[in-house]
Amino acid sequence: MPSSPDSPSASPAVGVDVGGTFTDFVVLTGEGLQVHKEPTTDPQHKAVETGIRRLGTEPAAPIVHGTTTATNALLERRGARTALVTTEGFADVLAIGRQNRPDLYDLQPSRPAPLVPADRRHEVPERLSADGDVLTPLDEDAVRQVARTLGEQDVESVALVFLFSYRAPKHEERAAEILRDALPDVPITRSSALLPEYREYERTATTVVNAYVRPTMERYLTRLDAVLGERRVRVMQSSGGTIGLGPAAEQPARLALSGPAGGVVGALGVARRAMDTDAPRIMTLDMGGTSADVALCDGAVPRTTEHTIADLPLRLPATDVHTVGAGGGSIAHVDAGGSLRVGPESAGAEPGPVCYGRGGTEPTVTDAHLVLGRLQAEHVLGGEGALDMAPEAAREAVADIGTDIGRSAEEAALGILRVTNTTMERALRRVSVERGHDPRDYTLVAFGGAGPLHAVALAETLGMERVLVPPTPGVLSALGLLMADVVYDASRAVLSRAASLRDDPAPLQDAADAVEREVRAVLADHGTPELVVELDVRYAGQSYEVSVPLETPITGAAVDDTVQAFHDRHRQRYGHADPDEPVEIVTLRGRGTVAVPPPALPQEPETNAPLDEAVLGTRPVWFNADGPTETTAYAREALHHGHAFEGPAVLHQYDTTIVVPPHWQARVDGRQNVWVER
Repeated sequence: MPSSPDSPSASPAVGVDVGGTFTDFVVLTGEGLQVHKEPTTDPQHKAVETGIRRLGTEPAAPIVHGTTTATNALLERRGARTALVTTEGFADVLAIGRQNRPDLYDLQPSRPAPLVPADRRHEVPERLSADGDVLTPLDEDAVRQVARTLGEQDVESVALVFLFSYRAPKHEERAAEILRDALPDVPITRSSALLPEYREYERTATTVVNAYVRPTMERYLTRLDAVLGERRVRVMQSSGGTIGLGPAAEQPARLALSGPAGGVVGALGVARRAMDTDAPRIMTLDMGGTSADVALCDGAVPRTTEHTIADLPLRLPATDVHTVGAGGGSIAHVDAGGSLRVGPESAGAEPGPVCYGRGGTEPTVTDAHLVLGRLQAEHVLGGEGALDMAPEAAREAVADIGTDIGRSAEEAALGILRVTNTTMERALRRVSVERGHDPRDYTLVAFGGAGPLHAVALAETLGMERVLVPPTPGVLSALGLLMADVVYDASRAVLSRAASLRDDPAPLQDAADAVEREVRAVLADHGTPELVVELDVRYAGQSYEVSVPLETPITGAAVDDTVQAFHDRHRQRYGHADPDEPVEIVTLRGRGTVAVPPPALPQEPETNAPLDEAVLGTRPVWFNADGPTETTAYAREALHHGHAFEGPAVLHQYDTTIVVPPHWQARVDGRQNVWVER
């Protein structure tokens, strides 16, 4: 897989974000932001190639890319034919997993099948102690026999996970050499290279996920590199930082939340400028065609060291987002009990909502908005010609739902939106109220093609006072890609009492040195990284940790400061702390960052243009079951700094539609953001 270093260039970078329905493009020109949308294709690189060509950017313009290739491979179980090679006696770790029960009262719980079936899980004799000492030498002949079996099984990728390899990787390294000699075309993912941390199941599952999606991602990125020619490419990681093509292809598990991460970075970047602070308090709502992603940012991108996707654990740094199946293409139906349901099934880009006129027959959230007058066929949503076709067909489809529940078409459409909003409200409460945050203290930043249609209704339900809609909300994830730094995260297991490390911090220093070497090696083509070190800390006997910063140089005093920070953070998060309890340091984490200058977003002086020039007319719009309200429609591109008006109003623009309901007012600031306030 070719690497793609990101050296300075006079050509402005292009942000390219692949969504479930559309692929979004953003480039900053002398006249401001140029945006474009293409229907997402399979394979995805075709839409990327088409969009770049239609944008007409310079051949040298670098690309910053957010992709759903790894995500889709996991969601649809369409990854590579993968094998697991592990320590004798541990082949079933992947199947046993954790004994968590997502539904406590389900009498017949079921779990998704492992990505690697039993016949492709192979054991070899070897054993290290918990301290990394050799108890049983690696049986190299057994590894060669496994290699022959893998060849007979036509395996496309291998996950190599040995017990306690995070302490000493020598057995994994030697086994990988033997497997590569026998299977030169099969990629090998070593757990000690991907995730040198303890917790056997999570390390095994993460390594298997990486192996499962690796051939797919390598093929995709190779094709993308080929069609983009000499352009340099960086890829967005789940953590909110970008990386070159080479590391992205080798460790694609780091890309599982690539798209949502770009949205959070973009929302925070826009909010910092709009609110004139480096630490804005925002909640984000990214609603696209298939799903909605929400996050809470207390001045920074929220991050976690473990998350799940498709019910699979991934113990890698990621942006802390919560995703629900609520999008503009989410399909509405009536269940066997007569209740109205929306999603998680989506009409996607093909055939799409009924109103797209591409063969869709099941009513969606977008169709409901059209029935209620919030969308109009002549004002494009999501792409040229997307809504210039079948409004009557959409009404008939929604009316059929209404017949099933004894309601009119408009009442059914309101019900579809209410059910959808309830799903997203639960998600927003999960990242705020359930974690001790009051939504009323935050501003809701709405983006995605459908986010601004729903944001104010959600803010009203949550008691929030303000909604911020960026200038190009439908492509904010693509803009966020241009704001993302080059980042690489590395970690090392420590597993020692803080008291012993205070007396002898050498093991911490060794771990920090190893992390720094890895980070600098990966980021060598991008510049000199700034390294920030954290420790995962817990009370002795606890199962999970809290991450706290570690100051350098690493001394006994620095360890004491980390322990005190742990007590403080534990008290803040859980309401209690016990400074007399022994403390364990579990993992050292390093985050290397090469800063990328953020794009200079356009500003404009306060306008003298009359507001009437932006008015498209009025039309009846339904906001509740009492009936339609005459509502002013505005052309978003004709609104400028200083324009302000009261709702009800609907603002139409190329990539989204903004709904301002009664009792709310809107204004435009100097950066072309729309603020909607009570």
